[in-house]
This record gives sequence, structure tokens and C-alpha cells, in this order.
Amino acid sequence: MSLAKLQQEIVACRRCPRLVAWREEVARTKRRMYRDWDYWGRPVPSFGDPKARLVIVGLAPAAHGANRTGRMFTGDRSGDFLYAALHRAGFANQPTSVRAGDGLKLTDAYIVAPVHCAPPANKPTPEEIAACAPFLERELQLLRPKVTLALGAIAWKAVLDHHARMGRAVGKPLPKFGHGATAHIPGAPLLLGSYHVSQQNTQTGTLTAAMFDAVLAQARAAIDVSS
Repeated sequence: MSLAKLQQEIVACRRCPRLVAWREEVARTKRRMYRDWDYWGRPVPSFGDPKARLVIVGLAPAAHGANRTGRMFTGDRSGDFLYAALHRAGFANQPTSVRAGDGLKLTDAYIVAPVHCAPPANKPTPEEIAACAPFLERELQLLRPKVTLALGAIAWKAVLDHHARMGRAVGKPLPKFGHGATAHIPGAPLLLGSYHVSQQNTQTGTLTAAMFDAVLAQARAAIDVSS
């Protein structure tokens, strides 16, 4: 299966009743400032360069961000922070992301998520993460990156769980998540960790632009070494 066909399968998914109900309710009621938008309201497909050596693993679409625009990290403060950083690091052709079709292109980077539907309170359940895991598994097998960057502890665990399912020795105890953490798993891409680019983290200073730039520099250096 190609990545494009897999994304079509993702967009058509209705496995999780709670998520289906929430994403569609948000798309109907909308936020006042977006009342003129035709919300996407479906699972959000992954986005980026199919030949990417860097895969960025997020968490889930935001209710009025990607659930509105139909593209990962597009139309909210998290995306503003992420794409500005990717542009500085040379992975994106422009620093802004307003809507699908706005000209944004990623080079050598691809964005995936453990959950493709917007969850209430931005908190998917373990069961919902498990239901979406086969999509992540197939994406990572098709992409074959050199570096995987996990944004947050849930993404970190999702990647480790994927490697465990693939029969790779992830170690016991599992590699611990942290900002700038690394995990070298035999037969797998280098795993890097970063605090999530959520508005809560960036506005409180938990994650600064300099901190995130440093992690992207780690990723770039690892890619260059492996080339």
C-alpha cells in the first residue's frame, strides 16, 4: 500500500464512537471566529515529504485547528510554533500554516500522529490510541525514517510500543521520555524526545523556541551522520 492510499483509509475511519461524535459536533457548532469555515470534521491525514528522513510524531488534531483545516498542526498556535521552527531548520518552505493549500511544503520531514481524530479536552483514551496504532505502524514501515521525533510522552510511548510490536528490543525499563532525550533501539531510527509544541507549553516557557531549535539541530545532525 502507498502512503497516499493509507491516508485515504485514515480519513474514512470511524472506529472510535466518542471521537467520531466529538469531531463532528465541533464541526457543526464551530467556534464563533470560524463560523464562516467549512470544518474538515474527519480524521486528519498525515502530512509532509514521503521521502522524509525525519518523522515528527504529534498527539492528535486540535478541535479548532487541524479538525477545522484538515491538515496536521494547521490553524492553531501549536502549528504556528512548529512550522516557524521547521522553517528555521530548513524543513519547511515557509514559517506559517493557515490552511491546507496555502503553499506550505515540507522537505525531508513528515508529520504523523498516534490519534488522527480530535479528542475531547485533547486527551485520547488508551483504547483510542490502540485503535489508531495500526495506522501509525503502517506509516512508519512505509516511511523508513532515519530519525523519529516524539512530541510529548504519549508520542514517545506510541513509538516505543510500535518498535516492541515489530519485535525490536526496546529495553526494560523503557527509555524515559524527556526534552532532548534519545533512545537508540537496535534496528530502529534514532528516537528523539521534545516537549509538545502545545500552547500551554510554549506560553508558559516550558518549551521555548531555542529549546525546540536545539532538538531539531540534534535531528539534523543525526540525519547528516547517517547519510
